[in-house]
Parts: sequence; C-alpha cells; structure tokens
Amino acid sequence: YVYSGDKPTPYFETDPTGPTGAYARTKLEGEHLVLAAHPDAVVMRTAWVYSPFGKNFVKTMLRLAETRDEVGVVSDQFGCPTYAPHIAEACVEAARKLLADPKTYGGVYHYSGLGDTSWAGFAAEIFAQAQQRGQKGARVKPIATADYPTPAKRPGNSRLDCSKITARLGIVPKSWPSALSTCMDRLMS
Repeated sequence: YVYSGDKPTPYFETDPTGPTGAYARTKLEGEHLVLAAHPDAVVMRTAWVYSPFGKNFVKTMLRLAETRDEVGVVSDQFGCPTYAPHIAEACVEAARKLLADPKTYGGVYHYSGLGDTSWAGFAAEIFAQAQQRGQKGARVKPIATADYPTPAKRPGNSRLDCSKITARLGIVPKSWPSALSTCMDRLMS
C-alpha cells in the first residue's frame, strides 16, 4: 500500500511511493523510521498476505463458500498472493545475510508470491482447490472496485517486482498457486 497503485506494471523498490490512506502512510513512515535508526536494516515489503491462522482472504472465502453458491469478488485489483510462512523463511534468510554483511545486504526489498492475479482470480483458485479436497466451493462473480467500497482505498495494482531480493539475497519467491495448495492442505488437515 505504500504505492499509489496507478502503475500498469509491478513496482520496483526504487519507484516513487504514494500512499493514499492513513494505513499506507503509517506503513511508509515505519519504513523511514527503521532506516533512519538503522540505515543498514532490511525492510521487506509484501502484499496480499494469507496463512492458515488469523483472519485473511483465504479463510474468508472458505467461510463464505459454506453458505453461498456465488460470491462477488473484486476483479480490477491485481497483486501477488503471499503465504505468511514463506515471508518468515525469507526474513530468516535475509537476517542471515544481514548478519554476515550489513553494509552489502541492508535496504528495502520486495517479497511476494510468484505470479499475479486479481482478487477474483485468487478466490476462484481458492474455491477450485477447496473442491479438489472435497470441500464446498462457490462461483466467483467478478465485480468492480466501485461496487465494493471499503473504508480504506485499495490500490488497483499491488504487484511487486521481486528481482532485487533474488539477485542480491538469493531469495526466490514461490509460486502463489503452489503456496496456496500448501496452505489449503494445512487448513483442511
């Protein structure tokens, strides 16, 4: 959310930020405060986080499918779904590199699931994978952002380019559909 969401391609760490709401502004302010206090720190930006725990999009979709045959989901916002345990693994690896050589490895990095989709595409994959596991899915009715107002403005494009973290830290993001499968296995075990 530190970006405006207007760029038609994935965001690089060097792209100008442009937070559009209080949530986004405070995220960016937090980054600035960390780097001001510790210039060699690693700041890792991510997006569309989900896991088997807590409240998140995957669990919401599965809950809605229990009582609905069709779910309206925004189809004009794009991002890279990111599995929380993979973020944790990336943070541990980044910490190892940082401890070895802070001057070389510190900075801002992007880490998100590999590949992108819309919220509607994400929901469709959640339902397909649920059905593959014998659970109830639902049809996805694609809707526009304007048809699903939220208190906080959500960017149309939350896609993050992760080439820097791969090139500098050797951390390779994992495919989001594969990561979703891992999450679904944990949720349904």
